[in-house]
Amino acid sequence: MQIIILSGGSGKRLWPLSNDTRSKQFLKLLSAPDGTKESMIQRVVRQFKESRIHASVTVAATMPQRDIIINQLQDDVAVVVEPERRNTFPAVALASAYLSCECRCPDDEVVVVIPCDFYTEGAYFDTVEQMADVVQAGQADLALMGIRPTYPSAKYGYVVPEYGHSGEAVTMVSRFVEKPDVPTAERLIADGAYWNGGVFAFRLGYLMAIVNRYVGNGSYEEIRARFKDFPENSFDCEVVEQEKSMAVVPFPGEWKDLGTWLTLTDELHGHAIGNVILEGSSENTHVINELEQPIMCIGTRDLIVAASCDGILVTEKSKSERIKEFADILECRPMFEERRWGEYRVINMTESADGFRTLTKQLKIHEGKCISYQLHHHRDEVWTLTEGEGLLAVDGEVRKVSRGDTVVIKKEHKHAIKALKELSIIEVQFGDMLVEEDIERFEWTW
Repeated sequence: MQIIILSGGSGKRLWPLSNDTRSKQFLKLLSAPDGTKESMIQRVVRQFKESRIHASVTVAATMPQRDIIINQLQDDVAVVVEPERRNTFPAVALASAYLSCECRCPDDEVVVVIPCDFYTEGAYFDTVEQMADVVQAGQADLALMGIRPTYPSAKYGYVVPEYGHSGEAVTMVSRFVEKPDVPTAERLIADGAYWNGGVFAFRLGYLMAIVNRYVGNGSYEEIRARFKDFPENSFDCEVVEQEKSMAVVPFPGEWKDLGTWLTLTDELHGHAIGNVILEGSSENTHVINELEQPIMCIGTRDLIVAASCDGILVTEKSKSERIKEFADILECRPMFEERRWGEYRVINMTESADGFRTLTKQLKIHEGKCISYQLHHHRDEVWTLTEGEGLLAVDGEVRKVSRGDTVVIKKEHKHAIKALKELSIIEVQFGDMLVEEDIERFEWTW
């Protein structure tokens, strides 16, 4: 069996902690069994590994998410990078092409696609295994996971089982309805419909036949180069709604979509994360603070307060679903990012009257990790090491550096650094274009 985890969304409904790069599934807010904090995607992968399923995991993601996935999951998964964000059908198509062309998986291999922005229990993966068994046995070409609805929501698709078979362990699907209005949802639930859990099982050859209709046969790189030829459509609309041989397997356990602050705070252990003073008379208030400056709340009620380098949010819980419509108005570079080597946060930005800019970052490079060998065309950099030890390479020459050292790197000079002990660096950039795209990378062996 192969597992494809979809990780392409931006998740601005959890602004200011999430943005186009650091999506909601990467926020380390959930409590792990060992007492640490873990992200949604870390939790899903951990639960999968704790299950009895024997399968490989491939994550379908956008380019800005690649480093953060590697940083959080290390070598536990393979990562398929979409050339651009084009909805869930192209993502599944490209990941399937990777399994077929690069991993040489046979056409009869069962593939299960799951999202990563939900909260569930370990038994969820027993249902995943049941779905795989349904497809493997040839009972249906496509199997869906059905979630028992708790209210008539207009946010989910609905899977309607054949008449008279609702509640059975496995049943064929009569029809699929994508995000109906509330009155229609009420009628569907009365007919025994399930929420579509966004989990799909199929044989690899089944999906590759659909892929070939759009891009023909070819290598993985050829298919990836024709990524724009796939319709910019959801997997539900492009595949599920067209399929006749389709079964639904109900999941009876706890399941929640963690796409909003309201649903996410229900699963947080404790009401305060970070440097927070939450006075005892405050009621039903959650505060998440990623800044070093303290947040104090006294006598607050039914609020969500969240602070990060990207901004500060204060909202009534009942109004929190409106965040995205305002967050989309804000246009600014991400102020915090996780990379495969560690993380950085922007401390300060300035621009003079003549357009000259400065940008100050704090970098943390994990022990044994390194920044790629690179140069910049538009900026100079000054690095001040505040903690740790490392190896610095500049124009092919390597030397050891440690706390207290200062390094000046002029534009057009190749450079890299590797942490021998975890490094903390204050980086000040000077130039007329201070963007992450001003990087040209080169091969380098330490």
